[in-house]
Amino acid sequence: MNKVTRREALQAAGMVLAATATGVRLQAQDAAATQVVLGPVMKTLSAYMADGPKHILPPDVVEHAKHHILDTFAAMISGSQLPPGAMAVKFARAQAGKGTATVVGSTVLAGPIEAALANGLLAQSDETDDSHNPSQSHPGAPVVSASLAAGEEFDVDGMHFLRAVTLGYDIGPRVTMAMGGFEFRDESHMATHAIAGVFGAAAAAGCCARLSVQQIRWMLDYTAQQSSGIGAWGRDTDHIEKGFVFGGMPARSGVTAALLVQLGWNGIDDIFSGPDNFFQAYAPKAKPGMLVEELGSRYEITRTDIKKWTVGTPIQAPLDAVENIRTKHPFEADQVKSVVVKLAPSVAAVVDNRDIPDICLQHMVAVMLLDKTASFKAAHDKARMQDAAVLRQRAKVQLVKDEALVPMLPVRVADVEITLMDGTRLTERVTAVRGTPRNPMTRQEIVTKARDLIDPVLGAAKGAKLVDTVYALEGVAKIRSLRPLLQLA
Repeated sequence: MNKVTRREALQAAGMVLAATATGVRLQAQDAAATQVVLGPVMKTLSAYMADGPKHILPPDVVEHAKHHILDTFAAMISGSQLPPGAMAVKFARAQAGKGTATVVGSTVLAGPIEAALANGLLAQSDETDDSHNPSQSHPGAPVVSASLAAGEEFDVDGMHFLRAVTLGYDIGPRVTMAMGGFEFRDESHMATHAIAGVFGAAAAAGCCARLSVQQIRWMLDYTAQQSSGIGAWGRDTDHIEKGFVFGGMPARSGVTAALLVQLGWNGIDDIFSGPDNFFQAYAPKAKPGMLVEELGSRYEITRTDIKKWTVGTPIQAPLDAVENIRTKHPFEADQVKSVVVKLAPSVAAVVDNRDIPDICLQHMVAVMLLDKTASFKAAHDKARMQDAAVLRQRAKVQLVKDEALVPMLPVRVADVEITLMDGTRLTERVTAVRGTPRNPMTRQEIVTKARDLIDPVLGAAKGAKLVDTVYALEGVAKIRSLRPLLQLA
């Protein structure tokens, strides 16, 4: 066996070290080659997001933010009484550990990631939460859930919380609008609700965590890697998967991205440009510039709908129409001979004779005729679908799939004609649903809806206190002080 002299060993070690150093330099060069010069969109976007905790919000934007926070809290609280909400609380309780984050409508505390998931699902347990039509998303469920979880984790005050929520609404919807909105949704079969939701949730959580400009860039990278969801949620019959896709999953993933980076993880500086970037992977026809279009002057929270009625979106306009007709020409249910509702075919198909009360147009119109309103309780009383009085009214309701309304999409126009027993014909066309930016609800209308959802679960006294606290968030020193108002005793 040949012996290796000390000189030969030292020479060999030197060669290895030299080769290693060369390899490290080459790897660093390769890594640098895969990075790109920071694009103008990322520069502008990340700087705006990092400045989020200090944004000076116009008074009308603050008012809108309070409306949407209250509306989403109410959706969470009422959702805790529904099957998807029960699943969310069950998950949170199983993962609670030593968590310190609030799970709404329960007595459970969990970690911020688990709480975000649970609250996001609670908020989207039903057809109750808000929606942003241009982006095809429901921003409130993931954004408010992420803001609450991260806000408690990083001990933010009420004004900081308002800014985080507003920022989440600004960023999430802009992502799917940049991707193509309706066209992207239809061509890709992906869940725009989940994609907009995760970016909105991350933006809100990152704001609560006070991430720097560089950390925001890395957070967006991890957000993009977690962006997921496919349109198969439409086949869900129990709303559990839909709630997860729209609310729970994006809230969880957005908070995760913020927490990872806050703890020191790094990543790619610009996930929106360069090789294999987000838009190349998901939407090659995207217009990335839309991410920063009118950022800081056009607030998406002011362009987000709040539902007046806690029913499926296609039923909103018909219920508005019945209420409008009745206001101008009062009548009783037994005076009605027939009700004809006309919707665009694709819209009508969603709510035509469904076996779930809040997404069955014929049933909800019958309830509206009898009750002169459509409460949350009535919209979720499945047994009432077999009530003889309701069935008598439902037999009068005809849903017509009208091709003439197709050119007006995505605006969901409804034509309603009520014929009374004496031959009187009453008609109403609704082109701007109550609660949309073109026909906004008043603060009192939003409070009335919220109390209808909150009081049966938490009690009238707590409901009143929660409403007052939300509308005075600027004076709240710690967002976690809302916990007693959001949970069961």
